[in-house]
Amino acid sequence: MLFIREATRDDAEQIANIHDQTWRLTYESLIDDEDLKQVMTLDHRRVMWETMLSSNKVNQYVFVAEEDDGKLVGFISGGLERTKNFDYEVEIYDIYVLKEYQKQSVGQRLLEEFVRQCLKDGYKSLLVWILTNNPYGQFYVRFGAQKVEAENVTIGHGTYEETAYGWSNIQTLADQLMELPK
Repeated sequence: MLFIREATRDDAEQIANIHDQTWRLTYESLIDDEDLKQVMTLDHRRVMWETMLSSNKVNQYVFVAEEDDGKLVGFISGGLERTKNFDYEVEIYDIYVLKEYQKQSVGQRLLEEFVRQCLKDGYKSLLVWILTNNPYGQFYVRFGAQKVEAENVTIGHGTYEETAYGWSNIQTLADQLMELPK
């Protein structure tokens, strides 16, 4: 059985492993090899997640999908919209699910918990940035996300296009998620 819960500092190593493994798998066909090599190492990700999950000053939501045996199979993180250039309050920073658990509603369940927390805290709109060529972007479109903006981002030495998708009303997203089979 799989359940969703808030992440703790003890989850940092497993989150870092999921983040590193799935990020590389997702982007290896979208980003040049030389640029991929410039991205954070697993050790950097581990330190980043340990720091973030142990800080009282970081205002970020992090939820994990966990099996009964304690194995984490996915996570979602987010918080306040970072650019302040758009009329959206919160943003999904990361959502990653191990390859063998994809297409099993794990991402949907993580998104549901994230949205539930956003609504509980009074937020009304949500944004997410993804590389434009990322086929996983359809995950957000399937749940009603609308294209907001596209701009270039530097990864390593390369330039890639990112697209922002958003929901101007999180409640509409929550309602749609609740209607879908798990």
